[in-house]
Amino acid sequence: MDFTTAAIICVVGMLFLMLMGIPVIYALGFTAIFVAYFTYGPFSLDKIGWTTFNTLYNVNWIPLPLFVLIACLISATTIGEDIYRAARAWLSRVPGGLIVTSILGEAAMAAAIGTSAACILAVGKIAEPEFERYGYDRGLSMGGLCCGGALGPLIPPSAGMIIYGVLSETSIGRLFIAGMVPGVILALMLSSVAIFICWRKPQMGPPIGAVSWRERFSSLKKIWPIVVVMLSILGSIYLGIASPTEAAGVGCVIVLIIAFAVFHLGWKKLKEALVETAKINGMILFMMIGAWIFSYVIGASNVVKAVTGLIAESQMSPWWVIIAINIMLLILGCFIDGITIMLLTVPIFVPIIVALGFNPVWFGILYVVNMQIGLITPPMGLELFLMRTAFDIPIDKLLKGIAPFLAALFVFLALLIIFPQISMWLPGMMISQ
Repeated sequence: MDFTTAAIICVVGMLFLMLMGIPVIYALGFTAIFVAYFTYGPFSLDKIGWTTFNTLYNVNWIPLPLFVLIACLISATTIGEDIYRAARAWLSRVPGGLIVTSILGEAAMAAAIGTSAACILAVGKIAEPEFERYGYDRGLSMGGLCCGGALGPLIPPSAGMIIYGVLSETSIGRLFIAGMVPGVILALMLSSVAIFICWRKPQMGPPIGAVSWRERFSSLKKIWPIVVVMLSILGSIYLGIASPTEAAGVGCVIVLIIAFAVFHLGWKKLKEALVETAKINGMILFMMIGAWIFSYVIGASNVVKAVTGLIAESQMSPWWVIIAINIMLLILGCFIDGITIMLLTVPIFVPIIVALGFNPVWFGILYVVNMQIGLITPPMGLELFLMRTAFDIPIDKLLKGIAPFLAALFVFLALLIIFPQISMWLPGMMISQ
């Protein structure tokens, strides 16, 4: 079997197994192993085993389980509730204030948790009763909550950025810092959408009423834990004091101290957080193994060289290549989860954009935003199913509420493409390059 035929069979086999309902991990791994064995012979099994071992023992992966542990520990405390209440107090007179509160709450949680699903659940469990209490339109409020989850992987630390950084051999620290300014801008854009809609139609999200200044300033006393965690992680990376791995370790220690000393975290909750951390990390690492084996089979067919050569011969504008790649990623995001897309496509696309003269850090931010848009677009948007299951909202109502926020996400992606400085300005000022 020639290499090109093997690659085609591998892709078709994976899609067939996924359509049959087999989990992505097994669809990737089993198809790739089967095709590799019959294409390259028994030697391929030996190579797969050794390369998998060496890949998983790459020290660059270390921040991933540590940041997942930080997220699980924070979820076991009331930090999310304190952030939400503080934001609600300060936005009490703003139309759609509770929707803006949930979006800004997700932005604050993103600075410590780094995953969209965790941000949505942490803020949503507090926000949903408040939406009902003040008569907010359920579709619009839940749509804002769902799209606000895009801030999770964008505002560092981010599991998606770690995966991209390792696969593309890009500085994880620079990726983290590159996501900060875009994260703030996206939070403001999504908040502006909610305010504008509720200003035009007050019945969809009325202001919750006056809150005294004393209560507002008092609410700020409870958000210091998340500020300490955020500054300890991002500040140490930005100032060149610590690497992402060291910052993750420091963050874990600080979160543990705060959880035990301030929130009186019990051993039962700690055990639950550790078990949840192990499950999440196990799932991600197994998916990485399957995707690497798949990439091994595809890579042997010289797909990257063929695509790069085709682009060079066509004399296509590099910017049209960027647009085409983003459109392709958006389409893939409608059917496959973001981590799988990243594992499969980063080894193919990053060499192409580097050859065209683009910065891989900037491209990484585009990747993360693209993956998040995919999570909220039908038919396979995973966060749509998360919202439906966790908050019992019909998909049609949720899609209607998501629409204006999704439009803002597309505009935001276009801005990042047109103005790379949005992502690259802050990394350029880092003390440690």
